[in-house]
Amino acid sequence: MTAVVETFGASLRWWRTNRRYSQMQLANEAEVSSRHLSFLETGRASPSREMVIHLSHVLDLSLRDRNALLNAAGFAPVYPQSEMDAPAMDDVRQMLSRILHAHQPNPAAVIDRRGDLLDANEAALSLVAATVAPDSPALLPQVNVYRLALHPMGLRPSLTNWDAVAAALVGRLEREQAHRPADPALQAVVEEMLTYRDVAEFRARPAVPTGAELLVPLDLVLRDGRRLRLVSTIATVGAPFDVTLEELRLETFFAVDDDGRAVLEAGLS
Repeated sequence: MTAVVETFGASLRWWRTNRRYSQMQLANEAEVSSRHLSFLETGRASPSREMVIHLSHVLDLSLRDRNALLNAAGFAPVYPQSEMDAPAMDDVRQMLSRILHAHQPNPAAVIDRRGDLLDANEAALSLVAATVAPDSPALLPQVNVYRLALHPMGLRPSLTNWDAVAAALVGRLEREQAHRPADPALQAVVEEMLTYRDVAEFRARPAVPTGAELLVPLDLVLRDGRRLRLVSTIATVGAPFDVTLEELRLETFFAVDDDGRAVLEAGLS
C-alpha cells in the first residue's frame, strides 16, 4: 500500500480515512486542535516524535505500522524487531517451546501474522502428516495454516465440516487484514487464498459476530480412516513494545470427546 509511505501528512490522512475518522473526530480523540491536525496532514506543520506515537496509538496501529509512520515523519523506529532465531529471542523461544511441549498430546503451533508456521509440537506435526500427503502443494513453499486449511489438496478432503472451518479462517484473515491494511505480505496471503476454489464465497457472506469465533470446530477423517473431532482456538502472545512478539499467534487444539482424546494419546502416526 504505497500511499501510506509517501509523506507523513499523506500517511496520516490515509490512516485516518481507513479508520473512518473525520478530522474533527480524530482531533477530539487525540485531544489536539482540528486546525493543528489539518496542518499536519497538509504538511504545513511537522509533528514531534511524541505526537506521531500518540496519533498512532489513537488510530490503533500495529507496532509495525507505527514504525512506518515514524519513518514517514523522519524519525527512527521506536519499536524493536528481532528475528525469531536471534539471540535476543532465546528466552521467548524457550518459553514457547515449553508451552508447546506441555500441550502434548494435543496439537499446538506458533504462527506469525501471515499464518506461517514458526514452531509446533510433535502432535501438530503428526496431525498434518496424518491428514495431508507429504508431497501436497498445500505444504509449499512453507506450512501456512490458511493455505493448509483452504487449499484443495490440504486439509479440505479430510474435513467433513470444511465450510465451517473455511468461513472461520476467512473471517479471521479478514480481521487481521482490517487491522493491518498497509501490510503487503498479509495482502499477498489474502490474494492467494481467494484463488482457491469456493473461498471467495465466504468473503462475500455477511458475518454476524456470535462469539463462536473463539473456538473453531474441526471434524477430521484421518488418512488411516480414524475420525478425530477437535476445537481450535488462537491467542496472541505478544508484548506491547516489540514488533515480532506482537505478531506471534499461539494456536492450540483440543479433542472434544473421549474417542478423540484416545486417538491423540495413542499417537497420530
